[in-house]
Amino acid sequence: MNAKPSILIISLLISLFSFAQKGKNKLWYDKPAAQWVEALPIGNGKIAAMVFGNPAREKLQLNEGTFWSGGPSRNDNLDGPKVLDSIRYYLFNGNYKRAQILADKGLTAKSLHGSAFQNIGDFILDFSNLNDVKNYYRELDIEKAIATTTFTSNGINFKREIFASIPDHVMVIRLSSDHRNALSFKANFDGELKKNSKAINANTLQMDGLSSTLDGVPGQVKFNALAKIINKGGKTSVSEKGISVSNADEVTILISIATNFTNYKTLDTDEVSKSKKYIVEAERKTYKTLLENHLSVYQKYFKRVYFDLGTSEAAKQPTDIRVKNFAKTYDPELISLYYQFGRYLLISSSQPGGQPANLQGIWNNSNKPVWDSKYTININAEMNYWPSEKTNLPEMHEPLIEMIKDLSESGKETAKVMYKSRGWVAHHNTDIWRITGVIDFANAGLWPLGGAWLSQHLWERYLYSGDKNYLKSIYPVLKSATQFYEDFLIEEPTHHWLVVSPSMSPENIPKGHQGSALAAGNTMDNQLMFDLFSKTKKAAEILNFDSEKIPVWDKILSKLQPMKIGRYGQLQEWAEDWDNPDDNHRHVSHLYGLFPSNQINPFTTPELLEAAKTVLLHRGDVSTGWSMGWKVNLWAKLLDGNHANKLIKDQLTLVEKDGWGEKGGTYANLFDAHPPFQIDGNFGCTSGITEMLLQTQNGFIDVLPALPDEWKNGKITGLRAYGGFEVSLVWENNKAKEIKIKSTLGGNCRLRVPNEIQLLGNLQLNKADGKNPNPFFEIPNIKKPLISPEAKLNDTKPTTDKQPATNKRFIYDLPTEAGKTYILKMK
Repeated sequence: MNAKPSILIISLLISLFSFAQKGKNKLWYDKPAAQWVEALPIGNGKIAAMVFGNPAREKLQLNEGTFWSGGPSRNDNLDGPKVLDSIRYYLFNGNYKRAQILADKGLTAKSLHGSAFQNIGDFILDFSNLNDVKNYYRELDIEKAIATTTFTSNGINFKREIFASIPDHVMVIRLSSDHRNALSFKANFDGELKKNSKAINANTLQMDGLSSTLDGVPGQVKFNALAKIINKGGKTSVSEKGISVSNADEVTILISIATNFTNYKTLDTDEVSKSKKYIVEAERKTYKTLLENHLSVYQKYFKRVYFDLGTSEAAKQPTDIRVKNFAKTYDPELISLYYQFGRYLLISSSQPGGQPANLQGIWNNSNKPVWDSKYTININAEMNYWPSEKTNLPEMHEPLIEMIKDLSESGKETAKVMYKSRGWVAHHNTDIWRITGVIDFANAGLWPLGGAWLSQHLWERYLYSGDKNYLKSIYPVLKSATQFYEDFLIEEPTHHWLVVSPSMSPENIPKGHQGSALAAGNTMDNQLMFDLFSKTKKAAEILNFDSEKIPVWDKILSKLQPMKIGRYGQLQEWAEDWDNPDDNHRHVSHLYGLFPSNQINPFTTPELLEAAKTVLLHRGDVSTGWSMGWKVNLWAKLLDGNHANKLIKDQLTLVEKDGWGEKGGTYANLFDAHPPFQIDGNFGCTSGITEMLLQTQNGFIDVLPALPDEWKNGKITGLRAYGGFEVSLVWENNKAKEIKIKSTLGGNCRLRVPNEIQLLGNLQLNKADGKNPNPFFEIPNIKKPLISPEAKLNDTKPTTDKQPATNKRFIYDLPTEAGKTYILKMK
């Protein structure tokens, strides 16, 4: 570097330093990524990259959402009807091991256990002439969805900006510096599954390839990746490994990727023409236009929600240091950053017309990823979408809704050939080919409730939008799901309750249960049956469909097994009192009734609430990353914000290296550590933070229901609630200072708040009385639990505004009109 740097360079370095300190919605670092879980993710829901930011050798590890192993396939075990009755007989007679052995043989898939989401490969920029690197800085600006790297080399300041454009279907790389003729590098593609990688001409690189064979299914997904280099100044030439760029002033690189995937049954898209079309259309536009297009669409989603908990000196540190120090420092801005990062990941990995976010969203650097990076639908895929409606990203929910529609078709065959049942069924896992059979082995895969849980997302979306045309479109899927269980539910021999058999409580094996997870009448199954039949019935009533089915569903609901409280005062996980208070299993499946369902709540089921709390205390806090994300939501539903905040601190514990482990946390790039990486923990925690600030499931909109003491002051805007309400909050000294309610549907808005409020304008705000007349806020009528005579229970009573002053809340009714906004202030 020159001894007397120019004023321009000094100004740039000062601005870069300031840049690092003031980035509210920025992940930033003072060194390049040394491993994949330090790289920064970008994506447009169809294509994605992990950006490493190495000055001398920039790498973008690439993914495309439809690039999976194998091809259209099924995995049904046709022996199911031969063994089903015997399995049920053994379960009802306590021979669980024999039932498991039969299930492994007659119900589990014989060979195909699902395909794997795969890695396209890498795009490499080799800057061999760079040395003496100083003033290094890299960031991911999640408000703009742009990854930027800046540094100084040999007295020249370099800048790299990278984004994945939703509207233009390409990744855009812009390379610049503050000197002319300063950009010289070689560019090339590489990948394990490539067939060819070459320069088509002096400005265009192409790589094509084929997905791999797995479980005997030949790889049939073809990809084509193109990179178009557009240089200002300098020259380009074809080199041995790609394209060389020499002495350019500025370079823009466009990357497109396409596959031959059309839908889960068909592979007939021309991937070469598709990827070329994206490049041809994008190269006609200037970088400025591409950037404006990108920001316009991305920020339309991201800026719907603003979240601020304040800041502190800790925010001046690089992101990895902040995570490392989080438990022992005050860094409220890291919580808001982590929250918005979850929304960023959902926008970037789940776009209308694309595939749903899988176990890793859309980011995966392996062709044999853990758990194949599939869709685990006994919680993980559902957790991915918990934030979608409530954090004002309903469009991002669409890929999951479309997958459920696909599964309702592929699952009909599984129901028919494996169980001789009508309707559709899915088990604990699926993939891009929409398999619905039992994968892996019975102790993990024989859970025929995947369709029942996914169906809750169909109904949940209606509760937020109130769109009857949408409800009409998904009603056949709900009805078909109920048809399966109408046929599949069976009376257990003792009390003649209707139960699911065979099944399991994911993915837990009761102690002393002969090493088998299989059982009948598990608590989560009963809860899911209640929700599925109740909500399908409600949908039929709203649409005035199938009136003859109402008594059928009512009868089934009346015969479902009630929840049980066991000898330790715990909510039983199984029909029998098998729970072990020393069990710290990551799954807390039987707490589905607390969250995401609302069958257990402080206001109508206090005994069940205490029993759920006992389960959480037995299981403990520290677990895998996604499990801690779920527990944030659960403690929020218990109205214990301080404990929920403690779970957030547990989750924001730095895990420095990727790999296997039982203790989860957060990687340097804020990815959730199971470990290894699973994205569901990111989404789960974003949902949980929302539940701490706003809940909508218990008959009213609950404002600041689980606010931690530490979050004394704050602001959040744009959250969505049931009934078409949009809510913005400002609070001071742990009390609601201002509440803004936007009503899209009209109707009664019932609010529960921590302090007295008043409505601005000449409008009436009434103290609430009786049942909420707004039908979107119905509370389920739950059977009284069966309680073990050995259980020692606390004296429980419903939480009301008549509780002691420390718990006192105020409940108001606000009549609203569609399209109007209402502002309420602290009295």
